[in-house]
Amino acid sequence: MKQIRGMLRVIFGRTTFGAIALIAQIVILFAAYRFLSRYLAYFYGGFTLLSALVIIYILNKEENPIFKLTWMIPIAAVPVFGMLFYLFVELQIIGKLMNKKLRINMENTEKYLVQSPKVMENLSRMSRQNANLARYIKNSSHYPAYGSTNVKYFSLGETMFAAMKKELEEARRFIFMEFFIVERGEMWNEILEILERKAKEGVEVRFMYDGMCSLTLLPYGYTKELQKKGIKAKIFSPIKPVLTTYQNNRDHRKILVVDGHTAFTGGMNLADEYINRRVRFGHWKDTGIMLKGDAAASFTMMFLEMWNISETEPEDYSKYLRDPEYFYPLELSMEGFVIPYADSPLDEESVGEQVYLDIINSARQYVHIMTPYLILDYGMVKALAFAAKRGVDTVIIMPRIPDKKYAFLLARSHYGELLRAGVRIYEYLPGFMHAKVFTSDNTKAVVGTINMDFRSLYLHFECAAYLYCNEAVRDIERDFQETLAQSRRVTLEDLSQYPWYERFAGRALRLFAPLM
Repeated sequence: MKQIRGMLRVIFGRTTFGAIALIAQIVILFAAYRFLSRYLAYFYGGFTLLSALVIIYILNKEENPIFKLTWMIPIAAVPVFGMLFYLFVELQIIGKLMNKKLRINMENTEKYLVQSPKVMENLSRMSRQNANLARYIKNSSHYPAYGSTNVKYFSLGETMFAAMKKELEEARRFIFMEFFIVERGEMWNEILEILERKAKEGVEVRFMYDGMCSLTLLPYGYTKELQKKGIKAKIFSPIKPVLTTYQNNRDHRKILVVDGHTAFTGGMNLADEYINRRVRFGHWKDTGIMLKGDAAASFTMMFLEMWNISETEPEDYSKYLRDPEYFYPLELSMEGFVIPYADSPLDEESVGEQVYLDIINSARQYVHIMTPYLILDYGMVKALAFAAKRGVDTVIIMPRIPDKKYAFLLARSHYGELLRAGVRIYEYLPGFMHAKVFTSDNTKAVVGTINMDFRSLYLHFECAAYLYCNEAVRDIERDFQETLAQSRRVTLEDLSQYPWYERFAGRALRLFAPLM
């Protein structure tokens, strides 16, 4: 009986009806195309000319060439349907309206994110290259470089979870949380109990999660349950059964801010596998950081800017600055520099990719990377290959047990070119590598939410922190070396032993790489 009830919930659930609605819309579009095809002979010349004009327009757009190729192939192969579908995507306005509201919110927070001349003077004196990167991030992503910030690195989700709970318990004014995945279980239950208790104590609690959760992990009306507990809750971009492109831009960020003085980010979502209380793909390797100090202000404003995309009332951002009476423990090291940044898929700047490329291209001794996915464009492949060819120790740690088979096959299709160039690739033997970490030359590192794939670099809202000459960089590199000791090196001989159909599938999937 229980199995029957479960089956009925699937059959008559919201996700099923949403999928049916989407399929129906695709069928209608295809039917319209079939109808037009009857008269194609009369208008063939016109459609051919229009398709050619669309292809010329795509060729001249300022975007990644692989995105151009992904559109040009269907337009050339099926001129009418391909052209109409492209125009349908290009004319979407919801994403443009969302971007406009986000830009307005960023303008409203700009006065709280002014770059300190003293910090830039100190950074320029230590490294002109890193000062230039800081200027780029400020100009493109709106967030300044900071000193006076302590960074604590967490090499496992379990240790970060313990630190998060401790900081939540000490909250006195407000708690902001923004996560991609939330799933009910031990981890979320423990956090929810603290949030509910803090809300009753008068702490302002805001919680936002991505709309993908409402498909399979949480009930669609779960925000109402949270609101009854005193938590201000909302879904970012709820999934709706409508053919539209803006729903492809998910909020992949992970942010926790407490009282404006402490912020967390990293790869960890709020589900039991991230702290290894549930085993899905072997041991789950995740990482994160805690910032205490001036840099927490950027994550405060980062959260509020996204929260207010769907709000109409003005926000008093000044209420959420750090309390000037709050003093950090004297034993905390505030040396070095921290540059938080966010990346939006709605503008024309791929900040996450540019920061990664800057690290790779400026590396002199090594660039070490941990990432769950390796779905790369031509520029990233060539940058990694060139780093290895000029003698930089270029090492990537990938999962041994993947969470998505198709993404793993696609990643392995890049292995050959990288290995031949001298890049060393390892696979994490205990299980799944979910960390998103760069470290280089004992001086710089990035920890955040940005995977090395098209979705993170181009399609999702993301965030991270760039660290320079900070003590935490040594901790990150130490963790990399310890993780490397638990990983197996991939060789060209290994590639030749992969089944032929897997190798073929990986290369065929490159056509759809921009969607993965």
